[in-house]
Amino acid sequence: MKKSALLVIDVQNEMFHVNDPVYEGERLLYNLKQLIAKARNGGVPVFYIQHNDEGLVEGSDAWRINPEIAPAMSDVIIQKTRPDSFYNTTLEEELKRQDIEHVILAGMQSELCVDTTCRRASSMGYAVTLVSDAHSTWSSAALTAQQIIDHENATLRWFASIKTTEEVIFAEEAGV
Repeated sequence: MKKSALLVIDVQNEMFHVNDPVYEGERLLYNLKQLIAKARNGGVPVFYIQHNDEGLVEGSDAWRINPEIAPAMSDVIIQKTRPDSFYNTTLEEELKRQDIEHVILAGMQSELCVDTTCRRASSMGYAVTLVSDAHSTWSSAALTAQQIIDHENATLRWFASIKTTEEVIFAEEAGV
């Protein structure tokens, strides 16, 4: 079996701002808590990806990982400045150090950071699972948030196995 890791992408306080919260943020946090608990119980490492830019200034409250899914001391936190979680980060080095061959993706933003990281991981040779009900976004002028999420789940099936939170099993011997 391939050794797995859970990647929780950009679940930062700013994404839950009361004036413009991410679509179905409470459901997203609930599913992420389930995934993180299952990963830890299964001995699967959890990696948090944290975005840094003008709106998410390192050290600010907006930049911090949402406290409902706070990292444990054993978790790895990767800083990034682009939608690609691998670009100019230590992610690949950390995954190789732990002999990870399979990444399970969840978080935000569906059509940007989740999509880009999924495609990049696949291109780099990782087995990828996208958790279909554990990523989210905002509506655009053209599409509702749900339409974007549905589109990403349909499109990324070419790069990843698509599973729900309930379907994901974190046990190295069982596979994911």
